[in-house]
Amino acid sequence: MRAKREYRDRDETQVAVLDALADRRDDGMTVFELRSRVDADIDELESALADLKADGLIEATEEDERTVILPEDHVIGQYDPDEERSLLDRIRSWLGR
Repeated sequence: MRAKREYRDRDETQVAVLDALADRRDDGMTVFELRSRVDADIDELESALADLKADGLIEATEEDERTVILPEDHVIGQYDPDEERSLLDRIRSWLGR
């Protein structure tokens, strides 16, 4: 599983966080676990998590004295990078975004 197509036009770090969380959607991940899976420094990761939380794409819960981050259900789904891309997607790719 990966983040749905409509969430893939976000910042690279945010998409990486969503994809990492999609792999562990039932168990969630701690910040330390995310840090090992996402190629970003702690400040970038913290900023990405804050933005995703503010946009209602992730939730944080307390479990056994640790904070676990989970993706919201509506964010995760099938993603096929080979499926037909829209004109806007092709332009974004061409522009390097």
